[in-house]
Amino acid sequence: MNRKPRVAFVCVHNSCRSQIAEALGHALAGEVFESYSAGTETKPAINPDAVRLMRQCYGIEMPRTQYSKLLSALPPVDVVITMGCGVQCPSLPCAHREDWGLEDPTGRDDAAFLVTIQAIEEKVLDLKQRIQSGQLKL
Repeated sequence: MNRKPRVAFVCVHNSCRSQIAEALGHALAGEVFESYSAGTETKPAINPDAVRLMRQCYGIEMPRTQYSKLLSALPPVDVVITMGCGVQCPSLPCAHREDWGLEDPTGRDDAAFLVTIQAIEEKVLDLKQRIQSGQLKL
């Protein structure tokens, strides 16, 4: 492969977990893979609590470069990561697929969001390491 692998983070509404994963993918693993996010439905805006906490914790301004989009807006991808919402993506061919099984913190307190953000950070860093080491055959 002559380009960086493309990773799609997929969730139903593409407004919270998948957006956080896309942002952290860019920030923490951008030199190893390209990050995208999408959903089977969209919301008019990224979850405001996710936006606020990502700004507070990482200095990332998600709305500057990200917006809620459908699966059809994605380029061809190498890896599909579902967030734990049971989304099936038969129209998204890929070399590797996994589900991260994360609870949606929408409507909950900051502590719930921070647990989810931390879990996504750990999983993004683990994915980065697995791609760098050649553990994932893409």
